[in-house]
Amino acid sequence: MQFLNTDLPGVILIEPKVFADERGFFMETYHQPRFAAAGIDLPFAQDNHSRSRKGVLRGLHFQLRHPQGKLVRAVQGEIFDVAVDVRRSSPTFGRWVGTILSDANRRQMYVPPGFAHGFCVVSETAEVLYKTTDVYQPQDERSVIWNDPSIGIEWPVKAPIVSDKDQSAPFLNDAECFD
Repeated sequence: MQFLNTDLPGVILIEPKVFADERGFFMETYHQPRFAAAGIDLPFAQDNHSRSRKGVLRGLHFQLRHPQGKLVRAVQGEIFDVAVDVRRSSPTFGRWVGTILSDANRRQMYVPPGFAHGFCVVSETAEVLYKTTDVYQPQDERSVIWNDPSIGIEWPVKAPIVSDKDQSAPFLNDAECFD
């Protein structure tokens, strides 16, 4: 596995080693000692699986009192995956990083606690698996609107399909964030 740092400290791209032959392929998607050596050393508590169609945008979500780290990968299709620093005391507050995750590139992105997470589907459909370091707590979920101009995410979808909840999320400057 290769662990690649991004422009946001703590957000890490993971490229697994893939063993492919005429039968198919095999790869490790999680190896605790290797992840710990790369700085991802929180226990995972929950696995999630979503399926979405082209143009769906989910996010930007985070939990405030029970923060979650997320290990995200697309097992079918292609997504543009995004992390936004929502720690007000951070020198990178409000900055974002995004990357393509797909079944073809097999990359994963680790989004640490303290960051909002979202993605949009750029293929016809996409299935996304992600592990979280804490369980989902609906009363603790917070969000930031996906198209906040102060963040300036360059989404590859012009008119995304967004849930009512995500469409009514606050702007970053009005959101309840980490200190």
